[in-house]
Amino acid sequence: MIERIGTGVRASKIVKHNGTIYLCGQVCENPADDITGQTQTTLAKVDALLEQAGSSREHLLSATIYLKTMDDFAAMNEVWNAWVPEGFAPARACVRADMARDTLLFEISVIAAEK
Repeated sequence: MIERIGTGVRASKIVKHNGTIYLCGQVCENPADDITGQTQTTLAKVDALLEQAGSSREHLLSATIYLKTMDDFAAMNEVWNAWVPEGFAPARACVRADMARDTLLFEISVIAAEK
């Protein structure tokens, strides 16, 4: 069975299938923030969505991170490293990408297991 939560015209915020949770790409609430602020607030959104889906950051399987510029890689990693619980790092990719809005610096898409 496939369960879709927060489904809109183009995407669902959460899709659950066979014990796996897929989150659509998440971005910050305030694009005026710097990379540290954007990363922190976006990861807080991921926490909330994972909780809603019955999971947590300890159950992350994979993360794909999109950065507007690789100049922000080190600062983003500082926030990331503090957010990921020790011993629970998921498989991860990080790429430079054109963003949907020019003010966005960070976007993330994650896959997690249910608790």
